[in-house]
Amino acid sequence: MKKKKFSWGMVVIYLFIAIFAIITVFPFIYMILGGLMSYEETTTIPPTLIPHHFNWDNFRQVFAQAPFARYFLNTFITASVSTLVTLFTSILGAFAMVYLKFRGKGFIQLILLSLLMVPAEAIIFTNYTTIMDMGLLNTYLGLVLPFLVSIFYMYYLQSYFTAISPTIYKAAKIDGASDWEFIWKILVPMSKGGLMTVGLLSFIAGWNSFLWPLLVTNEDSMRLLNNGLTAFTTDAGAQTQLQLAAATLTVLPILVIYFIFRKQIINGVVRNDLKA
Repeated sequence: MKKKKFSWGMVVIYLFIAIFAIITVFPFIYMILGGLMSYEETTTIPPTLIPHHFNWDNFRQVFAQAPFARYFLNTFITASVSTLVTLFTSILGAFAMVYLKFRGKGFIQLILLSLLMVPAEAIIFTNYTTIMDMGLLNTYLGLVLPFLVSIFYMYYLQSYFTAISPTIYKAAKIDGASDWEFIWKILVPMSKGGLMTVGLLSFIAGWNSFLWPLLVTNEDSMRLLNNGLTAFTTDAGAQTQLQLAAATLTVLPILVIYFIFRKQIINGVVRNDLKA
């Protein structure tokens, strides 16, 4: 067997990868360790990297000092509902843009593409005014309503659907299948990789939501996890050890979901599980 030649170039590449990996992972490691420190350890300079004693009681205090279980429930409900409805609307929208023929289709696609260029922050106060006028402040519907349709996910699925041969749709219509049957019996099973990716990304976005829930809720009973971190800030200062412990609990479910479905996410991105 031929020995591989030593390359300083590869050494430099691996060194850069290692450095950026440490930079990326370090905040998560410190967040977990900080959640096990005392208040003094989290505020000392230079900072303490490893706690002298693991204060597991911090996690108990998180639930004792704030309605954190309620925050978990609210976040799970809003993230799940927005994900399911977004998947449904994105599938129907992508199907219409790929397979249906109707007047003004090109113009509608142009309008939708132009809306992708508008940052969400530019319309957030318009959405807030609408939700307030509808009397939906401090409600689950007010939390999820602006996120039930996603143009980005619709176009993402559209790229999947266009990779499926149009002859399959024609054959299904010849066999007497309705558009509804074609979508759920043929199109969805053939695009499960893309749907999995959309579902996971949508759920993660809903779980990490911060600005919108902060605007439309002002009661603790309707707060989400990321907004609930302010519960550990008092006039005397922030309880940093509890904030880090709460942040660890907030991130943990997303990390678990990622490690369980990481293969599906990668497959959905590279689209190597779709055969036309």
